[in-house]
Amino acid sequence: MRTLLITGPGGSGRTTVAAATALGAAREGVKTLVLSADRTDTLGAALGVATGAVPVKAGPDLTAWRPDATAGFRDDLTAFQDRASTVLDLLGASRLDPEEVTPLPGSEELTLLRALRDAALAETHELLVVDLPSAPQALALLALPEELRRYLRRLLPPERQAARALRPVLGRLAGVPMPAEWLYETTARWDLELAAVEAVLADRGTAVRLVAEPGPAGADAVRDARLGLALRGLPVESLLANRVLPEESGGDWLAGLHTQQQKILGEWADAGTVAHLGRDPRGADDLAALAVPGVNPALTPVEWPVEDRTAADGVLVWHLPLPGALRDELDLVRRGDELVVTAGPFRRIVPLPSALRRCTVRGAALRDGELRVRFAPDPALWPRTR
Repeated sequence: MRTLLITGPGGSGRTTVAAATALGAAREGVKTLVLSADRTDTLGAALGVATGAVPVKAGPDLTAWRPDATAGFRDDLTAFQDRASTVLDLLGASRLDPEEVTPLPGSEELTLLRALRDAALAETHELLVVDLPSAPQALALLALPEELRRYLRRLLPPERQAARALRPVLGRLAGVPMPAEWLYETTARWDLELAAVEAVLADRGTAVRLVAEPGPAGADAVRDARLGLALRGLPVESLLANRVLPEESGGDWLAGLHTQQQKILGEWADAGTVAHLGRDPRGADDLAALAVPGVNPALTPVEWPVEDRTAADGVLVWHLPLPGALRDELDLVRRGDELVVTAGPFRRIVPLPSALRRCTVRGAALRDGELRVRFAPDPALWPRTR
């Protein structure tokens, strides 16, 4: 199954493009599911079919689903209270009734990640189109599984779970209570669920479609989004310039806007275009009239190769593609077996490939949108050769 994640600047019409993309694929006979996390039914308004917590048929080979964040959060909190009942009773805490629970900020995003995982594991569709939030929120959302797994491993390392039988003894020796069994079981379950989401995002069939209006603000947003996605190793399937005005735009104001759009389109040489209908698209006929390009089958994955130059220069070079990165906004920190990479507003902690863990950093350079980090083998750790 292919997964197409759709995002862009706020107000760029990404939900409409997501609906049109899904409808176009379904009309070609591809079994398609389109997901959205919006509280309001913007997806249903575009499709002309109300969507909600239960998947609905939006046409032949097309299913639409807008998971209910409130119900998911309520179920999770109820399950947590059941597992932590002993601790809550010891503290004299009062349980929350399901009826008084309202979702916290971020619950929509977590619900969308869970729905993404469930849809991928079900394998009942050939294409999954996901209407993500606007680009800054989407990039934070896509980083969440990896970062949460890292936090869990640091707070409750898996190797500690191997000593379950010794925990009561260790607790008496240390004089402090050790984490309860349910805590380790809950952590392991969370890690498994996050790993499943991470696997979907890392799959070679997963890509991102960027949607933006051609203009100065859209150009800045696309530049940042490309950089953030590259740092996460997510390929951009295509860039769609949305709401493009026709050549015969009348009036000085529209003519000036058309000229501005054409200037940006000249910079977006690889972008597809979606015409402005002169109204908000509603229903299958309007979505078809947009003529949104089909899903690009020639997907180029993001690779971070290690080049062996030990024979010529005595170094190994790690190539990290970072399109649009600026030298003054780059920062690198070696932390044990990890490299902390900061590029503009984005930051990622990346595990070093096994060969580079036995090396020391010799320097780095940014050339043609690619960060090249040089590593020299550490004689004390590198295998000796005759």
